Amino acid sequence: MTRIISGRAGGIRLDVPPAGTRPTSDRVRESLFAALESTGMLDGTTVLDLYAGSGALGLESVSRGAAACDLVEKNARAAQIARRNAAQIAKATGARADVHAVAVQAFLRSAARTYDVAFLDPPYDLDGQQLRDDLAALRPLLADDAIVVVERATRSGAPDWAHAGLAPLRDRAYGDTTMWWGEPADQSPSSGAQSR
Repeated sequence: MTRIISGRAGGIRLDVPPAGTRPTSDRVRESLFAALESTGMLDGTTVLDLYAGSGALGLESVSRGAAACDLVEKNARAAQIARRNAAQIAKATGARADVHAVAVQAFLRSAARTYDVAFLDPPYDLDGQQLRDDLAALRPLLADDAIVVVERATRSGAPDWAHAGLAPLRDRAYGDTTMWWGEPADQSPSSGAQSR
């Protein structure tokens, strides 16, 4: 069972696609969002959830105070489930999450918003080059103090942050999964990791 862990929609159950996605466990999401809330990076912010699956990461953000969220999921069945989940969360929070049933690169080329937080939870079989390209396409859409979180198999290694104009911030392993955090590389010494 996947559910919203905390916030205005806390406890609401989320539908999950029956196959083809890999939902982030409650334990990992709880740790991730505790760290994000400690930075103050959720209140009133705009969030992007790429490879969204059920939309659990983006919708958890909305429950905890994000003002808006885009969920990007090219699988039509998964996107339909994410829309149902987003409608449930909108009723509980009054905040809207938009679901885009398109490929990540297509969305990033046409997006007009600036994002404060971006989640990338690609399939474990996504190759490193595609992730590099996705991060590079994402970079122009990020606010100066944005946080990017990539969830991948630990064995895949860290994202190539530098190729995308990003810098590593922190990482944490949860069994065979690691969460890598990054930020725009032009952060000043008084911001970024040192202020979080």
